[in-house]
Amino acid sequence: MRYFVINTKNYSETSGNQLPKFVSTVWDVSNKDMFKNELEFYVAPPAFGLATAFNSNASYRILAQHVDTQKVGASTGFSVPEIAKSFGAVGSLVNHNEHRISPSEVEQLVSRLRSLQMVSVVCARDDEEVRQFSRFDPDFIAVEPPDLIGSGKAVSKERPEIILESKKALDESKSSESQTRLLCGAGIADGIDAKLSVELGAEGILVASGVVKAESWESKISELAKGLIDARVQI
Repeated sequence: MRYFVINTKNYSETSGNQLPKFVSTVWDVSNKDMFKNELEFYVAPPAFGLATAFNSNASYRILAQHVDTQKVGASTGFSVPEIAKSFGAVGSLVNHNEHRISPSEVEQLVSRLRSLQMVSVVCARDDEEVRQFSRFDPDFIAVEPPDLIGSGKAVSKERPEIILESKKALDESKSSESQTRLLCGAGIADGIDAKLSVELGAEGILVASGVVKAESWESKISELAKGLIDARVQI
């Protein structure tokens, strides 16, 4: 299985009435025969759109873009994991470069999401952060060099060594029972980027503007998905 995570961020292209259209497109692509049983799709909409994007019968899964450590109850203006789950989220991005938190908060949230049977996708800037966060046993670590995010210059082409080093760091530091998987993000724009990411050691991709701002969502999602399944990994 390979993994395709789309973060819509707060882009206007997927806001309001556009969000149902976007997730419908993801649904259509993920249901194509060539991608069924090969890819697991996730969409991370803005907090305002969690309930709108959620469909219990959909072939994609919903992530929150961020969650806080505050508890259920008298906390205002925070994204609480339990509340996100109640609106259909199966997990959350954690520590995205555009919403960084402390390592101790990362650890707390990974543990809390696990206790709720929710997925954690922890974002890391480099192999050293991959090594640090792998000790928390998240479900995924997405390595994203900050200067390449949204650049259209994919890390798989610009700095492939970062993926190789991150894969090595993850393998060396995660526990023997850990199921943490490496994702690649930052600048992924086409099917070749996606394919190279997997061939360099990732098990999937985390994308945003490359999909959200594409002229055709269906064409771009299909292109990236095909890149993922076309990748050949030496065992």
